[in-house]
Formats: sequence, C-alpha cells, structure tokens
Amino acid sequence: MIRSKIQLVVGFGVGLMVMGCSSSSLITAPPIAYSNTSPKEAELTDPESRHWGHLDLQKDTIPGMSVDRAYAELLKKKKGEEVIVAVIDSGIDLDHEDIKDVLWTNQDEKPGDGIDNDGNGYIDDIHGYNFLGDSYNEQMEMARILRLKIGDEAYQSAARTKLNEMLPEARAALPQLKQIEALVTLADENIKSALGKEYYSLADLQRYQPKNMQEERLIGMLSQVISTGQEIPEAIKDLQDGIKYYETLVNYHLNVDFDGRTPVGDDPYDYSDQDYGNGDPNIKDPDESHGSHVAGIIAATRKNKKGVDGVSSNVRIMSIRAVPNGDEYDKDIALAIRYAADNGAKVINASFGKEFSPNSEWVYDALDYAASKDVLFVHAAGNDGLDLDSPENANFPNDKPNGKLGEFEDNYITVGALTPLYGPEMIAVFSNYGKENVDIFAPGDEIYSTMPNDQYEFQGGTSMAAPAVAGLAAMIRSYFPNLSAAQVKQVIMESGISPDINVNVGGEEKSFSEISKSGKIANLYNALILASEVAKGRVSL
Repeated sequence: MIRSKIQLVVGFGVGLMVMGCSSSSLITAPPIAYSNTSPKEAELTDPESRHWGHLDLQKDTIPGMSVDRAYAELLKKKKGEEVIVAVIDSGIDLDHEDIKDVLWTNQDEKPGDGIDNDGNGYIDDIHGYNFLGDSYNEQMEMARILRLKIGDEAYQSAARTKLNEMLPEARAALPQLKQIEALVTLADENIKSALGKEYYSLADLQRYQPKNMQEERLIGMLSQVISTGQEIPEAIKDLQDGIKYYETLVNYHLNVDFDGRTPVGDDPYDYSDQDYGNGDPNIKDPDESHGSHVAGIIAATRKNKKGVDGVSSNVRIMSIRAVPNGDEYDKDIALAIRYAADNGAKVINASFGKEFSPNSEWVYDALDYAASKDVLFVHAAGNDGLDLDSPENANFPNDKPNGKLGEFEDNYITVGALTPLYGPEMIAVFSNYGKENVDIFAPGDEIYSTMPNDQYEFQGGTSMAAPAVAGLAAMIRSYFPNLSAAQVKQVIMESGISPDINVNVGGEEKSFSEISKSGKIANLYNALILASEVAKGRVSL
C-alpha cells in the first residue's frame, strides 16, 4: 500500500521533501526501482569486500543498503540532529581511533569521583555502564540451569537434553582439530625450510621433488588445502580459531561446574539485587571484540581516512557492557535496556540471543518500558540457520512472549543476515529466518569493521546485520526526529528492496518473500525518501 502511494507521487513528478533540521532540504529523486538485477559475476575487489554493505544493488549488483548513494545523492548539505544509539554488547574499545570521536558522553557526570553526580543511579557512567564487572567468560544458560537447578524438572530436562547434544560433539572435535592444526603447521614449517621461501604457491609444491615419503605426504596435505582456495596461513588461523571455539565451549560455555559470575558479586537471579557493576564499559579481555565490531558498523567515524565508515553520521554510541563470552543474564539485559531508555538512547542495538531465558519476563518488562520511552529495539535474528517460526526453535529475547501470535510491542525489529552474493546464496548459511519472526534482512556476512587496539577485521553473523539496521534507524531518527520508533520500524520495512528471486535456506529453496515478514532488504536510500513522505503527512503508516 505504501509503495503504491510513493509510486503515485513519483508518477505525477512531485518533488519529495526530506524534513531534517531545515525545511529547505529538498529531494527530487524517486525511490530506487530494482528490477532485472543480475548477479555480480566477478569476485569482489578488495575495496568492495571491505565496504560491500554500503553498496547499491542497482549500480553495483551487490545487495548492500545503498548507503554511499544516499549520502551522495540525498544528504549533501543537509544536517540532522544527534541521535544516541545504545550498544548492549560486550565492552567497546573506547580508545579506538575510529570510535572514540563518536562516543556518547554523560555531561552531567564527573569522571572518577565515585559519586553519582546526575542522580541516575549509576556512578561514574561517563560513556555508558558495565553490568559485568571484571567477568568475561560465562556459561551458556542451559549449563547454569543445571548447576543452579533453575525451573521445574521439565525445564531442567530440556536444558540437559540440549547440553548433552552439544558437549560430546565439542569434546570430540577439539582433539581432532588440535591434531590437524599441528600437522598442517609442521608441514608448513618443513616445506618453507625445504623451499627456502616464506610464501609458496600450489605451483611451487607441484614442482618440488620430495626427498622421502614423509615430505610427499606433507606436500600432498598442503596441496589439498591450497586447492580448496585457502592460503596456508589462513587455514592455520581458521584451525586455531576453531580450537579456541571448542576449548571455550568445553571449559566455560558447557561446563556445568564453572561459575563466571563470582567476580561481579551479585545474585544474577535476584532482580532486586541491583547494586553491582561499574561505570567502565571498556573491554576487559584481549579477546573481547564483539562490541567494538558492532559499534564500528553503526557509527565508525566517517571520512576520517581511517579503517571504515559507519552507516550513520550524527550518532553517539552509548556503550553498555552486558554480554559476556557466553550467554547473557536476563537481569543484566533488562537493566541495560532501562539504562539506555532512561539516558536518552533512541535506538538500541541488541546483537545477542540465547535458547533458554528463565527470567524473560524481566526483559519483556524492560522492552515495554523502552517502548513507552519511544526507543527502537533492533535485535539480531541468531546464527543457527533455523526457521524461527517453528515452535522448537527458540531465540530469546523476541517480540512474541510465550509464543503468542502478534507483536507485543511495535518498537522491536528482528534482522537476518545477507551475503554479498545476489542470487540463490544471498542468505548467509548461518542466518535464522522466518516469515513471522524475522522482519527484514541486511548485510551481515564477512563485514569489515573495528576491532580493539585500532585494528580491523572481517566478521560474520546476524550480529553484524542488526547494527547495519540500527545505523539506518539512527539516520531516520536524525533527519526526521518527529517520527516515532514504531514509524521508523515501518519505514524500514516498507522501504526495503523486494528481490524477486529464490534463495537457499535450511537446506531448501524458498522465495525471498517467504523468509521474513517484510520480504525485503533494508535500504537507506529508499528509507529516507519514505521517511520524508511520512514526516510531511503525505503517507501514513
């Protein structure tokens, strides 16, 4: 309905207005029409791969959000209002060269004096708050349920069943990966020595005459790795990452005897116990990078000739450290949402989720509170490659408490992840989907963004897709501050791109329109145009 109204306006040649801080912000461009788009056949160039989420499906045949095009064609000489985006995540590297200039600062708080100067209940919260204290590694909720005997027998049995599915696999995979990594590393060192060079190609291996059977086996193994399209150093790093992943599962996430909460000093299952944490939401562990990566996607300083450009300008990032290396606690998330809403955030990015949520009512109450404060909540759909419409595929939090039909609040948007490959492989293999429980898709696979210590790296997940949409939402709220959170959500969903293609999800082929509520790809260019129409009263949502 809304798209037809836009087309009617465009058909009559009416100029579209963007109502930012200035009423003279005129846009004459119509929404982008995407039809007969062919897949990009060439591999992405290095600049494209580092920036693909900002590219344009029409111009680049890459399913980005048309961010560059929106800035170049719609936003020249236009200024928006500043918007606070809360990142509820792990800690953020607050000193990062591409993040430090876009941090939210609590002007009413004096740093380091140990006093709650602004009376908001949180001491020394200059750039946000840290609900995790000095803790980092944590259990998954299923292990905590069994350790603390939370819930009734049926609930504990479900947790035990899931843990018993995952733990044997992790224990079996770990020694296998260690053995493979040791062999590949040994082979690499020996062949580098034999060839007398640090870097070698498949052709080098094929020309080399092995001196014995052992060398022949080593060359065969290395040749097999390179033949898959992976360089040896990359393969070794992937193996080492896999080892770390399974070690973390075995030692922390699925270890029923581990207690990661001790350094915090509270009872995480007592909602009344709220005197904990501190005002330092910086990273606490060398491996703590998730929040920094997410923050960079939203708002890394644009056009500073460093690293990456965030989706949004005019944004201040509020860092709320509430997601450990493991499952988050419901109490931390509920308090983090309330903190964001009370301290001026207009968008919350939530790149987290879990299968068990014993105190989900605390989170739902907080989401209700955020809705009352007109805050948009942007949530990652999850990385299990599952159809969230199936009752057995739980992912908390969500916008359907207790499996009820219909959304309980209209300020909640759930985001799935895209790859840069327009066509059947456009949905990231890890991304959850669902006609009722995922709202929209956005770039989320192999996204280049900020990492601690002024570094940058590619990472993939719906955790990367959600901040792309959070950044888009912040842009709408910046240039059209009169629009409500519910209207911003509807603008994002209605203005997206609707590819008429089939995609592979869950081992089968489905129409793109079948895997999310909107059936669309988030698009900044079209969202700004539709937002201008809504702001001027030409289109109602």
